[in-house]
Amino acid sequence: MTGVEKAIRLRWDETEKLIPARIDCTVDLDPAQKGVHMSRFPELFEEAIDSVVIGESLLVEELAEHIAQQIVERQHAGRAEVSVVTRYPRERRTPVTDLPTQELITLVGIAAATERGARRVVGVEATGINACPCAQGLVRGRATERLLEAGFEHLDVERILELVPLATHNQRGRGTLYVGTSQSVNAEQLADVVEASMSAPVYALLKRPDELFVVEHAHLQPRFVEDSVRHSIAGALERYSGLADDDFVLARQVNLETIHDHDVVAERHGTVGELRAELATDTPTPSHTNLSDWLTVP
Repeated sequence: MTGVEKAIRLRWDETEKLIPARIDCTVDLDPAQKGVHMSRFPELFEEAIDSVVIGESLLVEELAEHIAQQIVERQHAGRAEVSVVTRYPRERRTPVTDLPTQELITLVGIAAATERGARRVVGVEATGINACPCAQGLVRGRATERLLEAGFEHLDVERILELVPLATHNQRGRGTLYVGTSQSVNAEQLADVVEASMSAPVYALLKRPDELFVVEHAHLQPRFVEDSVRHSIAGALERYSGLADDDFVLARQVNLETIHDHDVVAERHGTVGELRAELATDTPTPSHTNLSDWLTVP
């Protein structure tokens, strides 16, 4: 069943908010069962959702896990997988004028359960800006030629180009970060990691000094779509250094191109042990565990 919409209560520490969510669920049939009892299945699913949505306030990944476990128990299923997606309001301050502004980030909870146990993932999706390093390199080369032709010395040209942000084309980016673990993970901290992986954050409200800050910051820190994924992975492992080697991390970045009629996507996933080994040795690991495989309960 997909596209079930519910109002859910999410909790972190002492903060609790009532927000709408979309819930999807898949259930593996018993091999001896021809099909689901459609007159009963939707009712059982609704009961399983309501028992936790109405009765408790949870983290989004805990909610997905509770629903998956109840579906397995009520349907006598071999396996259930549940995803919960919601838009979460986040309070922020503008970077220069320090004005309050509210933005929405996407929270994702995914869980898979069997009679043997369950695994769960918490994820976020946040937006930002990426400034293209390639085009900026071309602009730098042409600016160097023009300054030299105008009579500037090489050392002066280098100093000028270091002080002045150079033009390039900007790409609005959507970064996604998933962490699979039984530990508590703060989704707002994950959103911070995603935003920091891009050239600059974006804000719903920007006064002129704030706009200048964002534009200059982006052009002084150009990044490819692949760079954002690398920074997101490294940032998550640094922020949550206590993750176990068999925990899971996935980073994905979509850049919405401005001078092309296509978008670009980069993704990296793996167990924490695989990713740590690659960062420590600068040597690619032979295997990259994907989300589907990691959600398979051992």
